[in-house]
Amino acid sequence: MEKNVNLLDGPIFKGLTKLAVPIMATSMVQMAYNMIDMIWIGRLGSGAVAAIGAAGMYMWLANGVSTLSKMGGQIKVGQALGAGNKKEAGEYATSAIQLALIYGIVISLIILIMANPFIRFLGLNGADVIADGIVYLQIVSIGIVFTFINQVLTGIFTAMGNSSIAFRATAVGLVINIVFDPVLIFGVGPIPALGVAGAAIATVMAQAVVMALFIVACKKDQVLFNQIKILCKPNTKDMRQITKIGLPVSIQSMMFTGISMIISRLVAGFGDQAVAVQKVGSQIESISWMTAEGFSAAVNSFVAQNYGAGNHSRVKKGYKVSMFVVIAWGILCTVLLVFLPGPIFRIFIQEKEVLPMGINYLQILGISQLLMCMEIATQGAFGGMGRTIPPSIISITGSVARIPLAMLLSTTVLGLSGIWWSISITSIMKGILLVTWFVFFLRKYERRAYSIN
Repeated sequence: MEKNVNLLDGPIFKGLTKLAVPIMATSMVQMAYNMIDMIWIGRLGSGAVAAIGAAGMYMWLANGVSTLSKMGGQIKVGQALGAGNKKEAGEYATSAIQLALIYGIVISLIILIMANPFIRFLGLNGADVIADGIVYLQIVSIGIVFTFINQVLTGIFTAMGNSSIAFRATAVGLVINIVFDPVLIFGVGPIPALGVAGAAIATVMAQAVVMALFIVACKKDQVLFNQIKILCKPNTKDMRQITKIGLPVSIQSMMFTGISMIISRLVAGFGDQAVAVQKVGSQIESISWMTAEGFSAAVNSFVAQNYGAGNHSRVKKGYKVSMFVVIAWGILCTVLLVFLPGPIFRIFIQEKEVLPMGINYLQILGISQLLMCMEIATQGAFGGMGRTIPPSIISITGSVARIPLAMLLSTTVLGLSGIWWSISITSIMKGILLVTWFVFFLRKYERRAYSIN
């Protein structure tokens, strides 16, 4: 078993980046899952892309539920390890995994049963698009339990200072997806062409393989997982603490997805091609925010361990280092989306009438990438200190504001572009407000810490 990264001592930049790089690489791999689906499905036309985009909204919503056990478990395990209490860390890890199992099974059944009305709610126009969306959603719902377990185990390993396991497992899953996507979508030899259903099956297979690799890693670990007993009686006290910390983040994620669904209904009013543009554009944009979320997870664990250990100065320095990194990344993403939107979007959809819409989307959203990355990293720092409510307040308020702003701007000469501007403007405002809030909070935390000492 490889050595965990020491987050409590030594150079901050080295320790933080050593933990963050595999997490960011894992995020890139997860993004590649979706992009590969889009690249192959894009060959079937914009209607198929719109179908997967609609189904993906509900998978995104389900991931919001998984955040509850993942984030709550990661923070409590990290703080317990920082305080030197491995027994307590093991108990929190056990409760987090049990919660993930329960939620995963329940959400999987709900989506499987309600796939038809869920897809129709999004206001898609073509009958084939609706049918494909229902089929895709029903199949991928089977893999929700795998996804929930993978998420919570990723959080626990990250809290331990070990982020490379998640990267390796996810990378293997990506290979499975790369191999089976074209085979199942278009058919090879005796294997029939399954279309969007084939993409869904390949995704579920990849998730199952990733979970199996995580289980193997857990069995080899002698630091924490040897104390975990999944079949033991649930510890309701630990579950309540995990839920208390994870619930604001989970609500934030689900609210964000719910608002995105409403925005998607507004987009659908401009046709299925507009829906396809939003889906592909958001996947391209995810290269920015998924990487920032990966770094945010590292910041979360770094802050959690040092906060639990009472290393006040390292908490502040760790946040500063994280800001330098995400600012550089945000600037790079802005340059790519604003100045190279055509070549990037053309990778996914080649339809000439769709391309101008895609370029417009990327350029408008590109403007907000820097502050969006700063917001995401700051969420991780807040969470590491056990303060998940402030980021949730800012995120939910800013996201809700998108609805009236999108409705207003889309009725002007901007049209569909007005919806894209509503997303970009609110992202900028959220970044400014949350970073400002954390700076004031950090100053208050420092004064309190020094007064105690």
